[in-house]
Amino acid sequence: MLDHMSYLLRLLLPDHPGVLGAVATALGAAGIDIVSLTVVEHTPAGAVDDLIVLLPPGGLAERLFTAAHSVPGVSVESLRPYQADGAGISEDLELVDALAERPADAVAVLTDLVAGVFHADWTLLLEYLGPGDVRVREASVGAPSLGGDDLGVPERVRLPLPWLPLRAARRVVPDDGEFPARWEAVNMELAAAPVGDERLAVLVGRPGGPAFRPSEVARLAHLAGIAATLARTAGR
Repeated sequence: MLDHMSYLLRLLLPDHPGVLGAVATALGAAGIDIVSLTVVEHTPAGAVDDLIVLLPPGGLAERLFTAAHSVPGVSVESLRPYQADGAGISEDLELVDALAERPADAVAVLTDLVAGVFHADWTLLLEYLGPGDVRVREASVGAPSLGGDDLGVPERVRLPLPWLPLRAARRVVPDDGEFPARWEAVNMELAAAPVGDERLAVLVGRPGGPAFRPSEVARLAHLAGIAATLARTAGR
């Protein structure tokens, strides 16, 4: 499998019986293997599914578009190269189990592992101390530095983050503050949720998309709430 290329493929599927099977058949006929399937949400227009797929050596990403679009009514919302992290956490319940195993460190565990649940690349735990004073409390592997040349955690964030303090989980978009040029260049998609307090927030980054849908934002809020409750209970 070392020569295979892994992609995250988000599809919009019409609400008709057999559509997903037809997609699987079309992908298989094109030599594309489906590694995993996640139902992201259901909408009036149909289902939104995330597929992790493998292209054979020398395969072109265009083959994915052609195969998916060969099924009537199916559209590709997003496609990007995807590399799973080493932790292997990809389901909400797996993360909940990991949080429960280390309740005193639940917030740190959340930061380390929650990106995998959303097929994202990194997570930061941000603490709002006052206007213009935000610190990075925890950072996952691969998380960017927001403190200029500063290294290590905690670091003071140099970006304007006017959406903090955070009262409810939400997508974070460029209009919410000043995005680094490198984020705009890779079409960085962000979602954030409070972790037990509006001054503490987990920020998840997914370069190249797809955009975080409302169901994903709600799941992030739920997982952050579980982590906060476990940490609070363990600290009593």
